Amino acid sequence: MQKSNINSFFDIDKRLISIDGEIIKKCAERFAEIDDITEYNQLKVLSAFIKNGVSEAAMAGSTGYGYDDRGREILERVMADAMGTEDALMRHNFVSGTHTLTVALFGLLRPGDKILCLTGRPYDTIIGVFGIDSKTDGSLADFGVEYRQVDLLADGTPDLDGIRRALSEDNYKMAYIQRSRGYSTRPSLTVDGIKELCAAVREVSPGSIIMVDNCYGEFTAKREPTEVGADIIAGSLIKNPGGGIAPTGGYIAGRHELIEKCAARLTCPGVGREAGATLGHSRELYMGLFSAPHVVGEALKTAVYASLLFESLGFPVTPRFGEERGDIIQCVTLGTREGLIAFCQGMQSGAPVDSFVVPEPWDMPGYDDQVIMAAGAFTLGASIELSADGPLREPYAAWMQGGLNFHSARAGVLLAAQKMLEAGKVSL
Repeated sequence: MQKSNINSFFDIDKRLISIDGEIIKKCAERFAEIDDITEYNQLKVLSAFIKNGVSEAAMAGSTGYGYDDRGREILERVMADAMGTEDALMRHNFVSGTHTLTVALFGLLRPGDKILCLTGRPYDTIIGVFGIDSKTDGSLADFGVEYRQVDLLADGTPDLDGIRRALSEDNYKMAYIQRSRGYSTRPSLTVDGIKELCAAVREVSPGSIIMVDNCYGEFTAKREPTEVGADIIAGSLIKNPGGGIAPTGGYIAGRHELIEKCAARLTCPGVGREAGATLGHSRELYMGLFSAPHVVGEALKTAVYASLLFESLGFPVTPRFGEERGDIIQCVTLGTREGLIAFCQGMQSGAPVDSFVVPEPWDMPGYDDQVIMAAGAFTLGASIELSADGPLREPYAAWMQGGLNFHSARAGVLLAAQKMLEAGKVSL
């Protein structure tokens, strides 16, 4: 058994340390599989850097309008190659993943268009963008874009027959796929699952644009959705593809003509991608993308470890230890309000930043329920760094993600278990 060093620095119950040692032994085979994916993606990204001739000069910043920023153009070619696409936008001035998705949606959809979500109700912050519950000011519904969805089956998987039926009954400009689970316990979609959805769309509605919200999924497999049939993907740089180094930003990648439409929405028609000062952020975005495959591998190891640990402690988890993963998120159902709070407070105590902070539930903008978040990160809100959060509602589940390196993330997970033990929410 590998000896744990954690109690050289932290006070973890010896019974938890014993369980930890058994978990590490059981993880060896899964970790080897993750290392294979990491190596493949790291070499893919390295090849993209070499192919596009990245140089020191490419990392210089621009100001003002940012015209003729050669480094920005090269970065976007590197990102396109890394995602297996014709083209990409990768900018620090996307303020979040939701903003990035919004730019793509408004870039591609027009009044009178219809969009069909293939993965049921989307996550909380994008609901207002679609205008699902009400035509909020500036939503797609406010602009005359009609949203419809095909609910998931009882087991949380897409309803392929329902999707084919819906597509055959109306004309949809876009078929929209949310890869990650959001605040739900349904399975995240694997690349093979997305391939199956894309094939169903092409079979019935070949003219529909297939867009994938790729947040949390980048580099978790050897292929991206755009390599199995999706037309366009989008995500956040303070999640997987920023590698824990990018301080902000987002990306959109896909077919060239679609990226051009998104660029016109990002800036303005007639200017598009030709403007946009990088303000010295290019180096961080280059470094983040280069580091991303390795960091994602560490986050996957953390998720696998946490899954097996908390299932061993008697809590429902999804994905389970041996299941294929479509993203870096690990859901642990704690069952009680107090258990969820203790979990997040314990994880916060193992963070490199703000470890002394005690998270409390709060009314977070964009969410209907109070949310508690453990996020002691170098970049605020960066969920590629170890974090955990969840709404204070049944089934009182924590959605954990990230971990810049497995060794420190493992400690954070153990501290979460320790806090729950102290609160009487774990029985050993």
